[in-house]
Amino acid sequence: MKTLDTLTFDNRFARLGDSFSTEVLPEPIAEPRLVVVSQDALALLDLDPQEAQREVFADLFSGNQLWSDAEPRAMVYSGHQFGGYSPRLGDGRGLLLGEVLNHAGEHWDLHLKGAGLTPYSRMGDGRAVLRSSIREFLASEALHALGIPSSRALCVTGSSTPVWREKQETAAMLVRLAQSHVRFGSFEYFYYTRQHDQLKQLADHVLACHYPECLQQPQPYEALFRSVLERNAELIARWQAYGFCHGVMNTDNMSILGITFDFGPYAFLDDFDANHICNHSDDTGRYSFSNQVPIAHWNLSALAQALTPLIEVDKLKEILELFLPLYQAHYDDLMRKRLGFTTAEDGDEELIQRLLTLMQAGKSTDYHLFFRHLGEQAPADALQVVRNDFVDLQGFDAWGADYLARSNREGSDQAARQARMHAVNPLYVLRNYLAQEAIAAAERGDYAPVRELHEVLSRPFEQQAGKERYALRPPDWGKHLEISCSS
Repeated sequence: MKTLDTLTFDNRFARLGDSFSTEVLPEPIAEPRLVVVSQDALALLDLDPQEAQREVFADLFSGNQLWSDAEPRAMVYSGHQFGGYSPRLGDGRGLLLGEVLNHAGEHWDLHLKGAGLTPYSRMGDGRAVLRSSIREFLASEALHALGIPSSRALCVTGSSTPVWREKQETAAMLVRLAQSHVRFGSFEYFYYTRQHDQLKQLADHVLACHYPECLQQPQPYEALFRSVLERNAELIARWQAYGFCHGVMNTDNMSILGITFDFGPYAFLDDFDANHICNHSDDTGRYSFSNQVPIAHWNLSALAQALTPLIEVDKLKEILELFLPLYQAHYDDLMRKRLGFTTAEDGDEELIQRLLTLMQAGKSTDYHLFFRHLGEQAPADALQVVRNDFVDLQGFDAWGADYLARSNREGSDQAARQARMHAVNPLYVLRNYLAQEAIAAAERGDYAPVRELHEVLSRPFEQQAGKERYALRPPDWGKHLEISCSS
């Protein structure tokens, strides 16, 4: 295990030079205090968990101190935001402190969010608030525990520094880990500014550092784009299967690694509503839950456009056509598992869609608890338990009869079925009202609730004694919280 003093830095992105990022020092926050830390994320850096107890821990991860080998850089990029192109964005409140090399040979970006003003801050103040920092921390780690690719969150550091949003709040910093912070918008920036040499340099960097297997292909850039597309098809399938709404799928928020990235007004569905809009600033519903699939495809098309200096247009179009079939195959496989099936049958996709249509009709079926309860008893008994959440009882009974017949063809006993279904259907989900309760306590100086919620969500499939309230259906007020992009 390593200490804070023995971390090994190898800052590959910084070595690309000033065309790709700008050297900036973080602006410290006053009276830094550790709010919450992820033991699993510490392990990615080989850090001894006891290091989080040291006073210097909060100083280092709030910008009050720096490692001698850190090279803080604000990355430049552009992006399509709500469909319109913004030519110059960049890290307006975040800094890439450097890349830590662990014993396994993995490079992990240390990204400090809320680090103060940068050349890309535009009209902002470069700060993040405690509320948004806690939300990103919880979401990153909760998604990872569910098996959904995501950036990771190391810790949140609070402070007494005042920040103005809709009201006065306090500044905080989040340390985010990812193996790359390159975005679709990173490529768009160099394409639209006609810096094609730098575009190629960025692609070569991504190939060498993150997709070395593509270098063995006859056309490495084509292989790179296809790999990015494949990863994003699987990512979006996992979002849809587990009811996750990102809320701001701008191209600058899409990772070249196919991980969930840049959390804002996200939400997990409570009652199933395919048209749910989790961002109250999204007046047109561009980033509604049901639109996440076509928007991901659109964003990949925007990336393809940026790669036209490196890849023939016809080849890019050919690769883009793979997205929807790949997405559907991943989604169907995930939903089969959630329903307890181990094999594939031709009618499965129709069975899944009929179920979602029935859920949509009443908007009163808890999307997560439905699947959990469906696995707790034998199929016939479980169907009677979940039946009461549906409005169209006749339609549900017809679906239930088909589901029962399909389950019987699987032939496994109930103990095996329950174990199989409980391993993929979470009991605990990050619901907005739970996050809001933890945030309210943290804003009063009580960090115990956010730490407990994090611990519960780190084992979402495992029933935990004394944590029953985290598995309850949300109260009505908890289903209608408005979340904005404000941070």
